[in-house]
Amino acid sequence: MSFPQLALGLALLSLGACTPSTPNEATMTPNITTTDFSTTPDGQTAELYTLTNSRGVEARITNFGGVIVSLKVPDRNDSLADVVLGFDSLAPYFEDSPYFGALIGRYGNRIAEGKFTLDGEEYTLAQNNMGNHLHGGRRGFDKVLWQAEPQSGDSSSAKLKLRYQSPDGEEGYPGALDVTVVYTLTNDNELRIDYQATTDAPTVVNLTNHSYFNLTGRGGSSILDHEVMINADRFVPVDSTLIPTGELAEVAGTPLDFRQPTPIGARIDEEHQQLEYGIGYDHCWVLNKEGEARTLAATVHEPNSGRFLEVFTTEPAVQFYSGNFLDGTLTGKDGAVYEQRTGFCLETEHFPDSPNQPDFPSTELRPGETYQTSTTYKFSVR
Repeated sequence: MSFPQLALGLALLSLGACTPSTPNEATMTPNITTTDFSTTPDGQTAELYTLTNSRGVEARITNFGGVIVSLKVPDRNDSLADVVLGFDSLAPYFEDSPYFGALIGRYGNRIAEGKFTLDGEEYTLAQNNMGNHLHGGRRGFDKVLWQAEPQSGDSSSAKLKLRYQSPDGEEGYPGALDVTVVYTLTNDNELRIDYQATTDAPTVVNLTNHSYFNLTGRGGSSILDHEVMINADRFVPVDSTLIPTGELAEVAGTPLDFRQPTPIGARIDEEHQQLEYGIGYDHCWVLNKEGEARTLAATVHEPNSGRFLEVFTTEPAVQFYSGNFLDGTLTGKDGAVYEQRTGFCLETEHFPDSPNQPDFPSTELRPGETYQTSTTYKFSVR
């Protein structure tokens, strides 16, 4: 299947009403502005940064948790709508948010029983998900205030640099970790996220962003008609607590085969042990790639609006999550009620539980080394 290359604009706009349309011509200089968002529980002021590209579309990101607060993109009629789940104000992100839009902890995804051994020493982390460690622990990077530095713009993009210095022992992890994340909104309607980290002692690192997407632009509506392609012949099977078994299984002949564009809802309720464990899709796909080159990981098409998302990454895998644990108890932006399967995630990353799986690609980081990955979310229509 071939996809048009026309990109109509990554529109990441305010939390208020939609702007009726996207400018057809590039008439503005990319820029970034800053406003106060709210106060954190410990009395610090969180800021909201608005990145604007030359088409006049925006990305709004807060330095609390590095959260992508608003992301609006045009449909085939140039009508803008917000395509990420989240909240109208900062307060719900403190406690209620299931990682909406956030930069999560040192290790995205799960570590079995919250334990791993590195250089002969065992480390114990918080058990915050079915007896396992998830997304960096009880206070991951989604719950901290990052130092923010708007970058001097150029004619092609607007950038926001975020930095967090995680102390040795935070959430049980060894080593003081210095993390930098740069969000870039380009004139090609791409939102690029570049991650970098260094450590003063051996540790493990697996950074990612946890945005929930709904390309209809209606946050409370189903995502089951979205057509997903994942560029992977294999996936990582899990046990009943969603910890990898150590096997890398073929997707062929299973409901986890997304090598051709397939509606999310087409097979999600089939009788299959992996779907029963995840209550749907909550699995890691092993991307078809060699080395660390930038690779197409996945595409998503929403047929009614025409919105089309492409995900490129240097990472070896992507976690596809179909919002199975959303249960209608959260009310988000513009009063949207987030029921089950009203948002999906495509978290680019290394494999879950890699510190305990010697056959998986290593997530170890040592002094003198630099952890560096990049992921791009590109929006267009078809």
